[in-house]
Amino acid sequence: MIFAQYFVEFMFYSFLGWVWESIYCTIKEKHWQDRGFLFGPYCPIYGSCIVAAEIVFGHLLPGGIQNMSFLTIFVISYIGSAVAEFGTSWVLEKRFHARWWDYSEMPLNIQGRICVPVSICFGVAGIFCVKVLIPWMSGLHTEIPGLVYEGLAMVLAAIFGADYALTEASLNALLKRMEEYKADFNERAQETYVKISEAPTAIRTAVSEQREELREKREILGEELKEVHEEHRLRREELAEEFLTKINGFQQSKLKNIKKFVSEIPEDLEAYEKLRDKVSVFKNIKY
Repeated sequence: MIFAQYFVEFMFYSFLGWVWESIYCTIKEKHWQDRGFLFGPYCPIYGSCIVAAEIVFGHLLPGGIQNMSFLTIFVISYIGSAVAEFGTSWVLEKRFHARWWDYSEMPLNIQGRICVPVSICFGVAGIFCVKVLIPWMSGLHTEIPGLVYEGLAMVLAAIFGADYALTEASLNALLKRMEEYKADFNERAQETYVKISEAPTAIRTAVSEQREELREKREILGEELKEVHEEHRLRREELAEEFLTKINGFQQSKLKNIKKFVSEIPEDLEAYEKLRDKVSVFKNIKY
């Protein structure tokens, strides 16, 4: 029956912790905050710490709860809450890769998991729990039958177990999806990195190919220009030859006509010779 009582207390204190956390965070954030990593309205860390305080102060330490000094309760609660917070934060982060609280902006913090101001508040809360809450809860044990505790403990254990299993499955599914997203992101990032790292080589290759293509086109164009120039040259020569032929025929006919009159006009023989020499040099005509 003692285990049933402790478990009922654990659930009750966990519920009170959830109420406190939700109210405090809602006021701080100015909108509703459902605290705790479970779906149900309870924060197990509060229930565990208060039940542990009841065992330590009520059974392990001498003198009993009523005779325990405030300073002793404060120091033990301060240290115990710090150890519980740090350990719970570390386990949850390693298990689910997430944090449910972060004191990084608070002074005198350790890895953002615990800090002196919050631990002091828990130390003061420990005094209230040990001196007020635990004695009040212990007084109910004499009024509630043991069978009620056992039945209530079984119902609460079933609810808590189902909640924990559902939360575990949901967080695992979420974690799996996050890992898939992360793997997909890493794969895409790697592909992008490879493309970026290969970009200079690809650019150099493309430039080299373009340069080679331009060189080939330039060579082809040069050959075509040479052919065109050669065709133009041959055409010019052909036209010049044709023109000179026509000129030569014309000049020869003219000279023949002139020669007809040489015997009759001997005084123009010198002029005739000069004219013939000029025509021969200009037109390359041989007589």
